[in-house]
Amino acid sequence: MLAYLMAAVGSGLGLACAARFHARGVARGWSWLAAGALTLGSGIWGMHFIAMLGFAVDGVEFRYDVPLTIVSLLVAIVIVGLGMFVAGVRRSWSGLLTGGVGAGIGVAAMHYMGMQALLFPGEVAYTTSLVVLSVVIAVVAATAALWFTLRVKGTWATVGAALVMAVAISGMHYTGMAAVNVHNVSGVHTDTGVTGLVLVAPLIIGLGLELMLITFAVLMSPVEEAPNGTEVPAAPAEEFRVASWNGSRVSPAAAPAAYQEPVSGPGNHGSFGGSQSNPFHESRESREFRD
Repeated sequence: MLAYLMAAVGSGLGLACAARFHARGVARGWSWLAAGALTLGSGIWGMHFIAMLGFAVDGVEFRYDVPLTIVSLLVAIVIVGLGMFVAGVRRSWSGLLTGGVGAGIGVAAMHYMGMQALLFPGEVAYTTSLVVLSVVIAVVAATAALWFTLRVKGTWATVGAALVMAVAISGMHYTGMAAVNVHNVSGVHTDTGVTGLVLVAPLIIGLGLELMLITFAVLMSPVEEAPNGTEVPAAPAEEFRVASWNGSRVSPAAAPAAYQEPVSGPGNHGSFGGSQSNPFHESRESREFRD
Protein backbone atom coordinates (compact mmCIF):
# COMPACT_ATOMS: atom_id res chain seq x y z
CA MET A 1 0.00 0.00 0.00
CA LEU A 2 2.84 2.40 0.85
CA ALA A 3 4.54 1.61 -2.47
CA TYR A 4 1.30 2.34 -4.37
CA LEU A 5 0.88 5.62 -2.47
CA MET A 6 4.42 6.62 -3.43
CA ALA A 7 3.68 5.95 -7.10
CA ALA A 8 0.39 7.88 -6.92
CA VAL A 9 1.93 10.96 -5.27
CA GLY A 10 4.84 11.01 -7.71
CA SER A 11 2.46 10.61 -10.65
CA GLY A 12 0.15 13.39 -9.45
CA LEU A 13 2.96 15.89 -8.98
CA GLY A 14 4.52 14.83 -12.27
CA LEU A 15 1.25 15.54 -14.08
CA ALA A 16 0.91 18.92 -12.36
CA CYS A 17 4.45 19.91 -13.36
CA ALA A 18 3.89 18.69 -16.92
CA ALA A 19 0.77 20.88 -17.23
CA ARG A 20 2.84 23.93 -16.29
CA PHE A 21 5.61 22.93 -18.68
CA HIS A 22 3.16 22.68 -21.59
CA ALA A 23 1.49 25.99 -20.67
CA ARG A 24 4.82 27.85 -20.72
CA GLY A 25 6.68 26.09 -23.51
CA VAL A 26 10.26 24.84 -23.60
CA ALA A 27 11.97 28.22 -23.29
CA ARG A 28 10.14 29.31 -20.12
CA GLY A 29 9.00 25.95 -18.78
CA TRP A 30 12.21 23.92 -18.68
CA SER A 31 12.29 24.10 -14.87
CA TRP A 32 8.83 22.51 -14.72
CA LEU A 33 10.01 19.79 -17.09
CA ALA A 34 12.90 19.06 -14.73
CA ALA A 35 10.56 19.07 -11.72
CA GLY A 36 8.13 16.73 -13.48
CA ALA A 37 10.91 14.30 -14.42
CA LEU A 38 12.23 14.40 -10.86
CA THR A 39 8.88 13.74 -9.18
CA LEU A 40 7.59 11.12 -11.63
CA GLY A 41 10.96 9.37 -11.99
CA SER A 42 11.65 9.30 -8.27
CA GLY A 43 8.04 8.25 -7.61
CA ILE A 44 8.47 5.22 -9.89
CA TRP A 45 11.84 4.41 -8.35
CA GLY A 46 10.57 4.93 -4.80
CA MET A 47 7.64 2.62 -5.45
CA HIS A 48 10.07 -0.02 -6.73
CA PHE A 49 12.40 0.30 -3.74
CA ILE A 50 9.66 0.28 -1.11
CA ALA A 51 8.07 -2.77 -2.70
CA MET A 52 11.48 -4.48 -2.77
CA LEU A 53 11.61 -4.20 1.03
CA GLY A 54 8.71 -6.64 1.09
CA PHE A 55 10.59 -9.21 -1.01
CA ALA A 56 11.93 -12.00 1.19
CA VAL A 57 13.41 -15.48 0.96
CA ASP A 58 13.55 -17.72 4.03
CA GLY A 59 16.92 -17.50 5.75
CA VAL A 60 18.33 -14.85 3.38
CA GLU A 61 19.33 -11.28 4.24
CA PHE A 62 19.15 -9.01 1.21
CA ARG A 63 21.61 -6.16 0.86
CA TYR A 64 21.91 -3.44 -1.78
CA ASP A 65 24.70 -2.16 -3.99
CA VAL A 66 24.43 1.57 -3.22
CA PRO A 67 26.11 3.01 -6.38
CA LEU A 68 24.01 0.80 -8.68
CA THR A 69 20.87 1.68 -6.74
CA ILE A 70 21.58 5.40 -7.19
CA VAL A 71 22.27 4.88 -10.90
CA SER A 72 18.88 3.18 -11.26
CA LEU A 73 17.26 6.29 -9.73
CA LEU A 74 19.08 8.59 -12.16
CA VAL A 75 18.06 6.36 -15.08
CA ALA A 76 14.40 6.65 -14.10
CA ILE A 77 14.56 10.45 -13.80
CA VAL A 78 16.45 11.04 -17.06
CA ILE A 79 14.38 8.61 -19.14
CA VAL A 80 11.08 9.98 -17.86
CA GLY A 81 12.28 13.54 -18.55
CA LEU A 82 13.26 12.68 -22.12
CA GLY A 83 9.90 11.03 -22.70
CA MET A 84 8.03 14.08 -21.39
CA PHE A 85 10.15 16.37 -23.54
CA VAL A 86 9.62 14.39 -26.76
CA ALA A 87 5.88 13.98 -26.22
CA GLY A 88 5.44 17.62 -25.18
CA VAL A 89 7.44 19.18 -28.00
CA ARG A 90 6.19 17.09 -30.92
CA ARG A 91 2.55 17.00 -29.75
CA SER A 92 1.65 14.16 -32.16
CA TRP A 93 0.94 10.44 -32.02
CA SER A 94 4.42 9.70 -33.34
CA GLY A 95 5.96 11.84 -30.60
CA LEU A 96 3.74 10.23 -27.97
CA LEU A 97 4.62 6.70 -29.08
CA THR A 98 8.32 7.51 -29.39
CA GLY A 99 8.42 9.03 -25.93
CA GLY A 100 6.26 6.25 -24.47
CA VAL A 101 8.33 3.40 -25.87
CA GLY A 102 11.59 5.05 -24.80
CA ALA A 103 10.31 5.87 -21.31
CA GLY A 104 8.79 2.40 -20.90
CA ILE A 105 12.02 0.64 -21.81
CA GLY A 106 13.87 2.98 -19.47
CA VAL A 107 11.50 2.22 -16.57
CA ALA A 108 11.91 -1.51 -17.20
CA ALA A 109 15.70 -1.02 -17.29
CA MET A 110 15.48 0.80 -13.96
CA HIS A 111 13.53 -2.11 -12.47
CA TYR A 112 15.94 -4.80 -13.55
CA MET A 113 18.93 -2.63 -12.70
CA GLY A 114 17.49 -2.37 -9.20
CA MET A 115 17.18 -6.14 -9.12
CA GLN A 116 20.81 -6.41 -10.17
CA ALA A 117 21.71 -4.19 -7.20
CA LEU A 118 20.23 -6.82 -4.88
CA LEU A 119 23.06 -8.69 -3.11
CA PHE A 120 22.61 -12.07 -1.43
CA PRO A 121 24.30 -15.49 -1.41
CA GLY A 122 22.36 -17.03 -4.27
CA GLU A 123 21.42 -16.74 -7.93
CA VAL A 124 18.50 -15.05 -9.65
CA ALA A 125 16.86 -16.38 -12.81
CA TYR A 126 13.91 -14.93 -14.71
CA THR A 127 10.91 -16.37 -16.52
CA THR A 128 11.29 -14.92 -20.02
CA SER A 129 7.59 -14.63 -20.82
CA LEU A 130 6.91 -12.63 -17.65
CA VAL A 131 9.92 -10.37 -18.29
CA VAL A 132 8.58 -9.58 -21.77
CA LEU A 133 5.12 -8.96 -20.31
CA SER A 134 6.57 -6.59 -17.70
CA VAL A 135 8.34 -4.58 -20.42
CA VAL A 136 5.10 -4.37 -22.43
CA ILE A 137 3.24 -3.16 -19.34
CA ALA A 138 5.98 -0.59 -18.73
CA VAL A 139 5.70 0.73 -22.30
CA VAL A 140 1.90 0.91 -22.12
CA ALA A 141 2.04 2.58 -18.70
CA ALA A 142 4.64 5.11 -19.83
CA THR A 143 2.69 5.94 -23.00
CA ALA A 144 -0.51 6.39 -20.98
CA ALA A 145 1.36 8.56 -18.49
CA LEU A 146 2.70 10.82 -21.25
CA TRP A 147 -0.78 11.01 -22.80
CA PHE A 148 -2.14 12.06 -19.42
CA THR A 149 0.51 14.80 -19.19
CA LEU A 150 -0.75 16.22 -22.49
CA ARG A 151 -4.49 15.88 -21.93
CA VAL A 152 -5.36 15.98 -18.24
CA LYS A 153 -6.61 19.32 -16.92
CA GLY A 154 -8.01 20.18 -13.51
CA THR A 155 -7.38 18.95 -10.00
CA TRP A 156 -9.75 15.99 -9.86
CA ALA A 157 -8.80 14.77 -13.33
CA THR A 158 -5.14 14.88 -12.27
CA VAL A 159 -5.91 12.90 -9.10
CA GLY A 160 -7.81 10.27 -11.07
CA ALA A 161 -5.08 9.98 -13.67
CA ALA A 162 -2.42 9.66 -10.95
CA LEU A 163 -4.33 6.77 -9.34
CA VAL A 164 -4.59 4.99 -12.69
CA MET A 165 -0.89 5.57 -13.42
CA ALA A 166 0.03 4.18 -10.00
CA VAL A 167 -1.90 0.98 -10.77
CA ALA A 168 0.02 0.59 -14.05
CA ILE A 169 3.39 1.29 -12.40
CA SER A 170 2.66 -1.19 -9.61
CA GLY A 171 1.44 -3.77 -12.12
CA MET A 172 4.71 -3.53 -14.04
CA HIS A 173 6.76 -3.96 -10.85
CA TYR A 174 4.89 -6.97 -9.51
CA THR A 175 4.83 -8.63 -12.92
CA GLY A 176 8.61 -8.27 -13.02
CA MET A 177 8.88 -9.67 -9.50
CA ALA A 178 6.72 -12.65 -10.47
CA ALA A 179 9.37 -13.48 -13.06
CA VAL A 180 12.05 -13.86 -10.37
CA ASN A 181 13.32 -17.31 -9.43
CA VAL A 182 15.92 -17.61 -6.65
CA HIS A 183 18.31 -20.59 -6.79
CA ASN A 184 21.35 -21.99 -5.00
CA VAL A 185 20.87 -20.08 -1.79
CA SER A 186 23.62 -20.76 0.74
CA GLY A 187 23.60 -20.01 4.42
CA VAL A 188 26.57 -17.67 4.10
CA HIS A 189 25.74 -13.99 4.58
CA THR A 190 27.38 -11.35 2.43
CA ASP A 191 28.93 -8.28 4.02
CA THR A 192 28.99 -6.15 0.87
CA GLY A 193 26.45 -3.39 0.33
CA VAL A 194 23.96 -2.12 2.89
CA THR A 195 20.65 -3.42 4.18
CA GLY A 196 17.37 -2.01 2.97
CA LEU A 197 16.64 -0.48 6.35
CA VAL A 198 19.83 1.60 6.11
CA LEU A 199 18.53 3.12 2.86
CA VAL A 200 15.06 3.78 4.22
CA ALA A 201 16.01 6.85 6.30
CA PRO A 202 17.70 8.84 3.49
CA LEU A 203 14.95 7.68 1.13
CA ILE A 204 12.20 9.06 3.37
CA ILE A 205 14.07 12.30 4.11
CA GLY A 206 15.20 12.96 0.54
CA LEU A 207 11.96 12.10 -1.25
CA GLY A 208 9.93 13.79 1.48
CA LEU A 209 11.76 17.10 1.08
CA GLU A 210 11.58 16.86 -2.70
CA LEU A 211 7.84 16.24 -2.73
CA MET A 212 7.20 18.97 -0.17
CA LEU A 213 9.16 21.62 -2.09
CA ILE A 214 7.64 20.76 -5.47
CA THR A 215 4.15 20.61 -3.97
CA PHE A 216 4.69 24.12 -2.59
CA ALA A 217 5.92 25.32 -6.00
CA VAL A 218 2.87 23.80 -7.72
CA LEU A 219 0.46 25.44 -5.28
CA MET A 220 2.16 28.82 -5.74
CA SER A 221 2.03 28.60 -9.55
CA PRO A 222 -1.43 27.47 -10.68
CA VAL A 223 -2.18 26.86 -14.34
CA GLU A 224 -4.62 29.50 -15.56
CA GLU A 225 -7.54 28.18 -17.54
CA ALA A 226 -9.99 29.85 -19.88
CA PRO A 227 -13.75 29.40 -19.29
CA ASN A 228 -13.83 26.50 -21.78
CA GLY A 229 -11.10 24.68 -19.84
CA THR A 230 -8.22 25.39 -22.19
CA GLU A 231 -4.96 26.72 -20.88
CA VAL A 232 -4.38 30.42 -21.15
CA PRO A 233 -0.94 31.23 -22.53
CA ALA A 234 1.10 33.91 -20.86
CA ALA A 235 0.27 37.40 -22.07
CA PRO A 236 2.70 38.54 -24.78
CA ALA A 237 4.71 41.70 -24.44
CA GLU A 238 2.66 44.79 -25.28
CA GLU A 239 2.91 45.72 -28.92
CA PHE A 240 3.29 49.27 -30.04
CA ARG A 241 2.33 50.92 -33.26
CA VAL A 242 5.00 53.09 -34.77
CA ALA A 243 3.65 56.49 -35.60
CA SER A 244 4.06 56.29 -39.34
CA TRP A 245 2.01 56.81 -42.43
CA ASN A 246 1.15 53.09 -42.82
CA GLY A 247 0.54 52.39 -39.08
CA SER A 248 2.79 49.30 -39.04
CA ARG A 249 3.48 47.45 -35.79
CA VAL A 250 6.89 46.76 -34.34
CA SER A 251 8.21 45.67 -30.97
CA PRO A 252 9.16 48.30 -28.38
CA ALA A 253 12.83 47.53 -28.81
CA ALA A 254 12.71 48.15 -32.56
CA ALA A 255 11.20 51.64 -32.46
CA PRO A 256 12.46 54.89 -30.89
CA ALA A 257 10.57 55.86 -27.77
CA ALA A 258 9.43 59.14 -29.28
CA TYR A 259 7.60 57.37 -32.09
CA GLN A 260 5.79 54.71 -30.04
CA GLU A 261 2.17 54.72 -29.13
CA PRO A 262 0.37 51.92 -27.26
CA VAL A 263 -2.06 49.95 -29.38
CA SER A 264 -4.58 49.58 -26.55
CA GLY A 265 -6.90 52.35 -25.51
CA PRO A 266 -9.74 54.16 -27.27
CA GLY A 267 -8.90 56.77 -29.81
CA ASN A 268 -5.27 55.72 -30.32
CA HIS A 269 -5.04 55.52 -34.09
CA GLY A 270 -1.39 56.47 -34.43
CA SER A 271 -0.05 59.53 -36.22
CA PHE A 272 3.43 60.74 -36.96
CA GLY A 273 5.25 61.96 -33.82
CA GLY A 274 2.38 60.92 -31.52
CA SER A 275 0.46 64.16 -32.25
CA GLN A 276 -2.83 62.30 -31.80
CA SER A 277 -2.21 62.25 -28.05
CA ASN A 278 -1.82 66.07 -28.00
CA PRO A 279 -4.49 67.87 -30.06
CA PHE A 280 -2.71 71.21 -29.53
CA HIS A 281 0.58 69.98 -31.00
CA GLU A 282 1.64 71.74 -34.18
CA SER A 283 4.06 70.15 -36.59
CA ARG A 284 7.08 72.03 -37.86
CA GLU A 285 5.61 72.04 -41.38
CA SER A 286 2.39 73.73 -40.21
CA ARG A 287 4.32 76.42 -38.34
CA GLU A 288 6.48 77.15 -41.40
CA PHE A 289 3.39 77.34 -43.60
CA ARG A 290 1.74 79.74 -41.17
CA ASP A 291 4.83 81.96 -40.97
